[in-house]
Amino acid sequence: MPYESITLKKELIIDEIVSIHCFQSISDFVFQEKSHDFWEFLCVEKGAVHASAGSATYTLNKDSILFCQPREPHSVRSKGDVASSLISIGFICASPAMDFFRGKILEIGPSERLLLRKIIQEASLTYSCPLDGPCCQKLSRRDSPDVPFGSEQLILIYLHQLFIQLIRNHREDSAFAAIPKSVRKRGEDELFYKIISYMEEHIDEHLTIQQICRDNLIGRSLLQQIFRDNTGYGIIDYFSLMKITAAKQLIRSRQMNFSQIAEHLGYNSIHYFSRQFKKLSGITPSEYAASIKLGIRLQESSPEPPFHAHNRSQNAGHTSPHTDI
Repeated sequence: MPYESITLKKELIIDEIVSIHCFQSISDFVFQEKSHDFWEFLCVEKGAVHASAGSATYTLNKDSILFCQPREPHSVRSKGDVASSLISIGFICASPAMDFFRGKILEIGPSERLLLRKIIQEASLTYSCPLDGPCCQKLSRRDSPDVPFGSEQLILIYLHQLFIQLIRNHREDSAFAAIPKSVRKRGEDELFYKIISYMEEHIDEHLTIQQICRDNLIGRSLLQQIFRDNTGYGIIDYFSLMKITAAKQLIRSRQMNFSQIAEHLGYNSIHYFSRQFKKLSGITPSEYAASIKLGIRLQESSPEPPFHAHNRSQNAGHTSPHTDI
């Protein structure tokens, strides 16, 4: 009997990507209300923001994701002095499955966080416009042979997987939803977040893998596996990123100069701090501080970017100094 092929069923098809942003909010920022003819979502990686969609206003906390349907007016603003990290993606999708996201604020877990970071990582290698500024309104491909093979296809795959997992995990008739969320989250997150908290408490130190393993009673291979699975990075690389993220927040707060920030975060010298900052951010601390000032002016004079974002019937839940480097 000859083999017969089967056409795979596609429940959800994203046709185009409109925008991708990953940025940290500044003090008292406001993205004015606007609407678009495409879907958008906003995900809070850290901190909290106030967001509106339609006639309702919500507080989005860490790991909240808010969806705005096409032509739905929406806006977002800072929550007091709370520093926030946000991911925003605009896309075109006419699939009926998108009806699930209408009127919802959802909560993401480690696997969804990893998918979002993978999207940002691929996008940063693929597009020339800065993703950490909220004012870029057109994705331009890099004209470079260094763009990874299949990067845009991977972005699309990760985005599809993100939406499918969200529907599976939050739909009432789903087998995945039958497992209590608290049980799933506790088993998935407990050790990972314990170590994240440990590293936050020691952000001003020079940690080694041996020290982290000893203080948290965990084996080296398991530790590396947990961080690879949850972040896509090795633990020391992730700790370095945490330090630079903290440095950016301190730069935005305008409370310390660069030398004080370097000392506060446990760097041996301001020059080593500057090298690490540029290695992981692509720009120096001085250039970053200048870009913040430029970004503020652009936000005041330029159109606001698309943004994205748990069942809305629920509540989901800044920063800049300076000696030159």
